Amino acid sequence: MLNIFARASVSRATDPIGAWLVRLGLTPNAMTLFGTAGAVAGALWLFPTGHLLAGTFVVWGFAMFDLIDGSMARALGGGTRFGAVLDASCDRLADGALFSALTWYLFTVVDHRVLAVAALLNLVLSQVVSYVKARAEASGLSADGGLVERAERLIITLVGTGLTGLGVPYAIDVALWLCAVGSVITVVQRLLAVRRAAEGAAA
Repeated sequence: MLNIFARASVSRATDPIGAWLVRLGLTPNAMTLFGTAGAVAGALWLFPTGHLLAGTFVVWGFAMFDLIDGSMARALGGGTRFGAVLDASCDRLADGALFSALTWYLFTVVDHRVLAVAALLNLVLSQVVSYVKARAEASGLSADGGLVERAERLIITLVGTGLTGLGVPYAIDVALWLCAVGSVITVVQRLLAVRRAAEGAAA
């Protein structure tokens, strides 16, 4: 949902940075890999050891490279099909690392099994939300949009971990359950969008 309202504003801020990095000789794919490696390493190292505030800033910082690689691709006249697949694959790795790390933290550090279930739900649902779109596009259909896309998942989850790291009670509880419920709604929204697109194509 944020993609609809914020993409143009964000692009105005990041496009000059992307163009500058291209002039330095960097490539969008290299930026994608660098950002993903940092986000995955930060999540798997910091969250399971209970460093929630540090993990929040590290994962958020490296996730911002996901904005920069798109700006770099635009500076080069548009991205490649391989770049699009690489970017989507790396997004899934980063999402998986984030929710896996939080699941481990909740199971082993704080022994909060009910909340660990919420983290596991988010781990699965984050992949399903993206898979529905990818499978629809492979079938020539559309499944864009939804209440909680990747940007919303990251914002909600990292706000929860960051506030928890600052000592705010129940912040991560609210964040994970809110994200899980929103993701379920998003899966349903996308499946309905696919059905409408399929019916329109058949007609």
